[in-house]
Amino acid sequence: MCCADPLKPPRIPDIHPVLTRCHTAHFGSGPRAESKFGGNEPNFVISRHCSIQRAKSHEFPSKGDLDLTTTLIVLAHPERRSFNGDWANATARAVETLGGSVLWSDLCAMNFNPVEAPEHYPNLTKEDRFDPLKSQEEAAKISSLPDDVIREIEKIRKADRVIFHFPLWWFAPPAILKGWFERVFAHGELHSVEKRFDGGQCLGKKALFCVTTGSNAEESTFNGKEGDVEMLLWPTAYTLRYLGFTVLKPEIVHGVHGYHKGPACIDLEKRLQTVLKDQDDLIGSFDERPKVNFNNDSDFDAHGRLLPEFPSHSLFIRHFK
Repeated sequence: MCCADPLKPPRIPDIHPVLTRCHTAHFGSGPRAESKFGGNEPNFVISRHCSIQRAKSHEFPSKGDLDLTTTLIVLAHPERRSFNGDWANATARAVETLGGSVLWSDLCAMNFNPVEAPEHYPNLTKEDRFDPLKSQEEAAKISSLPDDVIREIEKIRKADRVIFHFPLWWFAPPAILKGWFERVFAHGELHSVEKRFDGGQCLGKKALFCVTTGSNAEESTFNGKEGDVEMLLWPTAYTLRYLGFTVLKPEIVHGVHGYHKGPACIDLEKRLQTVLKDQDDLIGSFDERPKVNFNNDSDFDAHGRLLPEFPSHSLFIRHFK
């Protein structure tokens, strides 16, 4: 579904479509084709393999309980009818039920161009060597960033929360989402050398990943064959941390692929329906959700190395070689 107005959400059905097929979020080839991936590291993710406890309340909130935040939903999946698409719809409906506003970036439906290139910057001449960071900075100075990038930046600035819905393919988010980061998180506009990390322009905003994997939870843990989800999602989380976002622990749904048959297919559909139903509670307890821990700027020395007296929160930044 594509919106004529990029700030206007697509129409959300009053009742979620019942999943009557086991293709959900299928991609690629093989029995776990959605992702050559895994994921359930307890200190980083909240997994739907073992759902967390939430207060159950399906009543419409009173006026005093309304949540007047603005949520940007970023969907990165080429099939709008996939489970990822249904899950994004459930997020939108939950936000609106609580009184919040929803903005949408359905990247594939928008035909968003994820490739940063000199063609986006008409002020460049054929003799100019393309430097992405400098080109973004110069365009930001004269308010000439590409229109599609400006629209996305406006949505980020309006949003209090950004919720990303995507599958993990080949141990990473889809390429269109990585390209969205590269173009939309423009140097000189959403970040600069002076305004990043603890001083980032997105301080106070919160981000959440709602992610599906083809692999099961056992394969996806720290010692699983499909790899550690904490390690695989960390670069994407740190991208948002760079801009100042508070990143919440991701919501992971495992075993989502199109090769289930018979009882396994029925079981998958039941699990996914439960996820959609529980999204109201997830959004209702959004601000209570634990955060991903990162080091503060003051934890590093003048050369950017982690000081020995401060803890390491990830193997990407550690005290040992």
